[in-house]
Amino acid sequence: LEELRQRRRAEKAKITGYDGLCRRIPKDEAMARMASLEPHTIRLAMPTSGVTTVHDRLRGAVDFDNTQMDDQVLLKSDGFPTYHLANVVDDHLMKITHVIRAEEWITSTPKHVVLYHAFGWPVPEFVHLPLLRNKDKSKISKRKNPVSLLYYRQIGILPETMRNFLALLGHSMPDEREVFELEDFVREFSFDRISLGGPVFDVEKLLWLNGVRIRAMDPVALADRLRDTVFARDRLAQMVPLVQERIRTLGEFAQATSWFDLYSVQLPLDDLVAAGKGRGPKEIGELLAECQERVDGLRQFDKDTLESLFRGLAEEKGVSPSELFMVLRIALTGRKATPPLFESMAVLGRAAVAQRLRMAAEAVKGYRPR
Repeated sequence: LEELRQRRRAEKAKITGYDGLCRRIPKDEAMARMASLEPHTIRLAMPTSGVTTVHDRLRGAVDFDNTQMDDQVLLKSDGFPTYHLANVVDDHLMKITHVIRAEEWITSTPKHVVLYHAFGWPVPEFVHLPLLRNKDKSKISKRKNPVSLLYYRQIGILPETMRNFLALLGHSMPDEREVFELEDFVREFSFDRISLGGPVFDVEKLLWLNGVRIRAMDPVALADRLRDTVFARDRLAQMVPLVQERIRTLGEFAQATSWFDLYSVQLPLDDLVAAGKGRGPKEIGELLAECQERVDGLRQFDKDTLESLFRGLAEEKGVSPSELFMVLRIALTGRKATPPLFESMAVLGRAAVAQRLRMAAEAVKGYRPR
């Protein structure tokens, strides 16, 4: 491997991939060197000519030129298997008959087919599904949209709505209806009804579908759902300490905590830009985007971790802590005066905080003073 790297450097990377150097080592020599504990890997000897055909349920027969595929490492020098070996062995031992995964894996599939044949095992049926897309057709990413189910549960999406919505992404019912139950989907599902066009993860459609289901619910059942989610005891117990010193009547609780609801927050862009103290909208947007990325990267999400993170970021960016904290406060709550910032962020949760920062970053970049 080191020899290959040196040759690549010498030839300015004209060689791409593995060059098959060790294929020429006689088997007896290879076994002796392994027995002497010489560091080594074990590779899959791919065919050197012809094509490997992958039979995909949605695409039919897809041919891959064997000369364009290098010998894949199966066992690393530390003895651990790579994904390709572990995937095939695991699926075989679990008696998997259908491998259903994203289309980005289709280029790895010919290696898996060769492995199945090498082991003498039956090849499962492959179904490579199109990737989810944003409304602008770009690949879905947590940098642009929340991808955590926890986030959608926190904002009040019903579980049956999410199942219904996901079942519509790339698949259609025979009668074209959009509102149905899981049992209906199971009964009507067919691979033949899956579209290869990239399905769009449209949050507005998700909200519409959730509204349809809410309006169709029995009022008592809806009250029970609200009690278990929006007004859940654990959730209220987290919120109460943040506003207890700020309210005079029980009726003021709803107003004092309305900013916990994402869709109740009206982002005052004038205030957000003013909090930047001379920084332009573009710079504030970039700062908020950086904050969102840091939040996504946290292993712990509590008051102390958050305060340490953002004090460190303020120092790193040359921003006063008070300036950064006010920008965060307005971006997250739409208000300049709120309960303690980091305690509030901890109660909101990582997914909600990341989404609000993402939305504020996008909104402020397009700000035009009135």
